[in-house]
Amino acid sequence: MLLKRRDFVISLAALMGGCATKVDAIAPKISTQDVMDDEIIADVHKRTFNFFWETCDDERGLTPDRYPTRTFCSIAAVGFALTAYCIGVKRNYVSREDAAKRTLNTLKFLYNAPQGDAPNGMAGHKGFFYHFLNYSDGTRYKNCELSSIDTTLFIYGALVAKEFFDKNDEIESQIRDYAQKLYERIDWGFLTSPSGLLGMGWHPETGYIKALWEGYSEGILCYLLGMASPTYPIDASAWDKWCSTYDLTWGKNMGTQEHVGYFSLSVHQLPHIWYDLRDISDKYMRKRGLTYFENTRRATLTQRTYAINNPQKFNDYSENIWGFAACDGPYDGKLDIDGKTRFFRSYSERGPGTRAMFDDGTIAPTSSISSMPLTPNESIAALKALRAKYGDDIYGKYGFFDSFNPTYKGNYPSQFGHQTKNAGWVTYDYLGIDQGPIIAMIENHSSGFVRDLMKGSSVVKTGLQKAGFEPINANGNWMK
Repeated sequence: MLLKRRDFVISLAALMGGCATKVDAIAPKISTQDVMDDEIIADVHKRTFNFFWETCDDERGLTPDRYPTRTFCSIAAVGFALTAYCIGVKRNYVSREDAAKRTLNTLKFLYNAPQGDAPNGMAGHKGFFYHFLNYSDGTRYKNCELSSIDTTLFIYGALVAKEFFDKNDEIESQIRDYAQKLYERIDWGFLTSPSGLLGMGWHPETGYIKALWEGYSEGILCYLLGMASPTYPIDASAWDKWCSTYDLTWGKNMGTQEHVGYFSLSVHQLPHIWYDLRDISDKYMRKRGLTYFENTRRATLTQRTYAINNPQKFNDYSENIWGFAACDGPYDGKLDIDGKTRFFRSYSERGPGTRAMFDDGTIAPTSSISSMPLTPNESIAALKALRAKYGDDIYGKYGFFDSFNPTYKGNYPSQFGHQTKNAGWVTYDYLGIDQGPIIAMIENHSSGFVRDLMKGSSVVKTGLQKAGFEPINANGNWMK
């Protein structure tokens, strides 16, 4: 449900067959392991870190939406960069001092960037930021929207930095101060609709975007962050209103186990970067006998099952070649390929499901890899298979390119990528919002670093408490 982002222009009894079962009885017990001893995984991890360290603006922290195509900064990608810098220090990729300086420069620049309701010359309004910012001065790019989700993803990165840089020296103290001030100045009421649901965004020219955060999506992060605000919070009643829309996508969603679905897998993965949702649950999920962790695990396995079944007979789909999300694609239109009429898109959300699904044969490596903490065996197997089968066709300086399409193979038109020998069509670019989950989720599986760090955040605990989350076993007592 992330808005389109490119410049080439967004009951327990029933479940258990009538048997009463504790929630934690069906929550998988997956422990972390040190996958970083594996040279292939370690290489993906470091190359993905280098994407952020080498392509970001050092003095202002402006992070490219995509690279090497370089058109504008994505404020959400800035949040992933801030998270990556902390991981980089942990792994000794960069010094703490260098990472702290860049983090401070980033937060300070964006805090001081102009805010207001004018259509031009502003970086944001009411504490929210525009989806894209110009590299030249950090102000709004063209006519893009003021975005609740992209601002939210930025703030989570700032909060990671606030928790990680905990020394009492001048630079790290300022990091904590600016991160808190950036969060506290967001007026969540500005984008809250009369119904109590949060809106997706606003344009100074035309006003509020009609779309609201309803039906399961990455909007969960907006609600948790907004409810925790000490200054301009979303009312806690919004959570139950939000959850009341989940049934729109409850079902098997083309899989084998019922879950709250959404066809693009990145939507399910994002909360697990910053929240440990394995041993806690809210009222809706307790009613279903699930945790959000288990729900996302099921959604992930649904994608893999879909690829194994391959109902549309796309090339190469298998138990290890899978993963569908919002990503680049080869072409907008229909073509006859191998005797079949296929419909293709350029940048689009993709994935299987019972509502609004779309599949054109395009695979996004970030989808399978970033599920590693949830489906470690399947995700590691996918990473290894992608690397072995396609090699440098889909793997470069900064790790896996954003997407490829082995069905779109041959002399077919595309302005968004190029043809390769083994992988068919491959995008030219890496995308910041897809690179971020790769490094964070490999790290979370290896060490639990990001999600454990955020367990110490009062923002995380307050949001979960207001949403009615409760521990389902002793391991969930951290949120009290």
